[in-house]
Parts: sequence; structure tokens; C-alpha cells
Amino acid sequence: MRAKTPSESRTVMTDLVLPSETNPLNNLFGGELLARMDRAASISARRHSRRITVTASVNHVAFNRAVPLGSVVTVEASVSRAFKTSMEIFIDVWIEDRFTRERTKANEAIYTFVAVDDTGKPTEVPPLEPESDLEKERYAAALRRKQLSLVLAGKMKPSDATELKALFTS
Repeated sequence: MRAKTPSESRTVMTDLVLPSETNPLNNLFGGELLARMDRAASISARRHSRRITVTASVNHVAFNRAVPLGSVVTVEASVSRAFKTSMEIFIDVWIEDRFTRERTKANEAIYTFVAVDDTGKPTEVPPLEPESDLEKERYAAALRRKQLSLVLAGKMKPSDATELKALFTS
């Protein structure tokens, strides 16, 4: 299976925040943003795997900045690491100032998707070859996050979590 780059899975979705999508403070509902991120991540995972993909987990979400009514919101997603049947998707959320068009990072998230065949059985995905420094950083961190999740779920012994141990030993 040919390795792919994160840019091959890159998905960019831009939309406007409408009144029906806001809370009483006139900011985008968190759930609405989660849905937008899930859709972008799903497309990204499908572009990488060329398979049906399903959300396995939402590993991290940071709502760092409110997204006001009328904002132009851009959700950018790409595969940060591919494992056997799963893919970690890193998502950046940007808001654009409506007057200056300056972009500010508002939020980020990390989702995990699994590729499945027509019967819903997990199926292998292509490996990922990061290119930029940021892609390489996210790629390396993905393995640490996966090992931490496995240890916390009791599916991996802490002594087998080589990437995590490397953080604490010299």
C-alpha cells in the first residue's frame, strides 16, 4: 500500500456563523463546532483511506476562543498519523475578522477514525509520511497519545508504552 502525505487528506471547510447556531451570548454553540469538525475529519479520513470511515473517538477538544455570530469559520483537518486500521485526524479552527480578514486560531481538536469495509469490519489504511516540521511533530505525538489511551484503557501495560517511557527517561 502506497504511503500518503497529510496534504493528500487535507480538508478545508469554510462557513458563516448564523443566528440559529449561537447561544445566548451570540457565540457558536460548542456542539455545532464539534459537528463541523467531525464532518471535516471524516472527509479527511476518507481521502486518506479511500474507505468508509467512522468516528472512533474524540481525543481532545480545546475551545480556546469564542466564535461570534457572523464570523467566517474555517475548519482545517488532515491525517496526522495512520495506524493499522485507524487514523488520527488533527483539526485546526480559524476565525476570520470580517473587517481586516486577519485569521486567528480559535480552537483545535484531535479525532480518531477507523476505516471499515462494506460490512463494517475494520480494514487496513495506507501509512502516512509527514513532510513539514509541524506534520512530523504531530505524527510523533500521535503515537504517544495512542499509547496513553491504551494504557488508561488497560489494553497496554505501562512498561510496554515505549514512547511514553521515553518522555520520562533519558
